[in-house]
Amino acid sequence: MIDLRSDTVTRPSAAMREAMVAAEVGDDDYGDDPTVIRLQERAADMLGKEAGLFVPSGVMSNLIAALTHCADDQRVIAMTNSHIAWSATSNPRIARLLNLTLIASDDRGLPVPEELHATLDQADAAPVGLICFENTHNTVGGTALSPTETAGLLGMAQERGLPAHLDGARLFNAAVELGLPASALTEGVDSVTFCISKGLGAPIGSVLCGSREFIARANDHRKFLGGTMRQVGIVAAAGLYALDHNIERLAEDHANARWLADQLADIPGLRVTPRRPDTNLIFVIHDTADSATFYDALHAAGIAMNQLDDRIRLVTHMDVTRHDLERVVPIFAGVSRALSAVSRQPVIAGRSSNHC
Repeated sequence: MIDLRSDTVTRPSAAMREAMVAAEVGDDDYGDDPTVIRLQERAADMLGKEAGLFVPSGVMSNLIAALTHCADDQRVIAMTNSHIAWSATSNPRIARLLNLTLIASDDRGLPVPEELHATLDQADAAPVGLICFENTHNTVGGTALSPTETAGLLGMAQERGLPAHLDGARLFNAAVELGLPASALTEGVDSVTFCISKGLGAPIGSVLCGSREFIARANDHRKFLGGTMRQVGIVAAAGLYALDHNIERLAEDHANARWLADQLADIPGLRVTPRRPDTNLIFVIHDTADSATFYDALHAAGIAMNQLDDRIRLVTHMDVTRHDLERVVPIFAGVSRALSAVSRQPVIAGRSSNHC
C-alpha cells in the first residue's frame, strides 16, 4: 500500500527515536517533566504566546480551549466543515457540552461574513463565548490563510470582545507556504493549538498555547478530560526534535502535492481540487463513478486514502516519496479508465471519514 490517508501515519525517524530514548523525564501532572516543560515553552515562544500545554490530541486540545474560554451558558461558533464540527457532531454529548453553533465558510475556509454577523446578533439565543477557525483549513483543500485574510474575522472578534481560537493542526504548513513565522499567523488569536503528530512527524500529541492564566485553567480541563500524562517527556522529546528539524521540510510535501495534482488533473475523468494546492492536501472526484466505488477501486489497486463525502482525499507527507507518487499516477489512470467504462453505481452510505 502507498499510504496517502493522512500525514498522521508517519513513523518517527531513527534520529527522533534516539532523542526519545535520551529524554529526561518526570511526572508531568506535577509539572516535573523537564522535557515537556521545554516543549511547552518552545511552542509558546514560536507562536508568540505566554505559555503552552502538551495534550494527547488535537481533538482534546480544541475541546479544552472551548471549555476554558466559555461559561456554561455560552455558545461556540465554528464552521460547518471544520474539524471541530466533525468532532462534536459525531458525538451528541460533546456537541451539547460545547453548545456549538455552525455557520458556512467560503472557499478559503473563513466564515461567510453575513452568517457570522447574523449569528453574533441573534437575540433569542445564548450568548457567544468563542469564535473558532482553522489554518490550514482541511476540507476546503489545506488552504494557507494569510494574516490579511484572517484580519477581518479577528477584528470582528476583537470589536465584539470575543476570544478567537485557532485550530492550527497544520499551522506550520501554512507558515512554510506563506514564508512567515508561525507567530505572524497567531497574532490576534487568544488561543491556538497545533499537532506535532501530523506533518511534523512526531508520534503523539498537540500543544495548546495562550496566556499564562488561560493555560493554568486549561490544565484543569485537561485533567478533567483524562488528558493528564505522566513521564511523557519521552514523547515531548519527539516534538522538540520535530520543531528543530521537520518544519522547513514541509515544503517538500507541498511540492509533491502540487506535482501529484498536476499529474492527476491530466487524467481523463478526474477533477482535482484545489487545482494548485496551497499545502499537502488534494481532493479528487471521478466524473462518473461515485466516491465509494472510486475508493474501493483505488484501495484494491494499492492506494490507502480517505473518502470525505463525495471526494477522495490524498495527503502527502514525509514517509511518501516522489517515487511513490510516480507509482500512484498510473494506478489512478487505470482506475479512472475502468470506471469511465461502466455506468454510475448507487452511493454506498456510511463510508465518509472524519479523520484528520
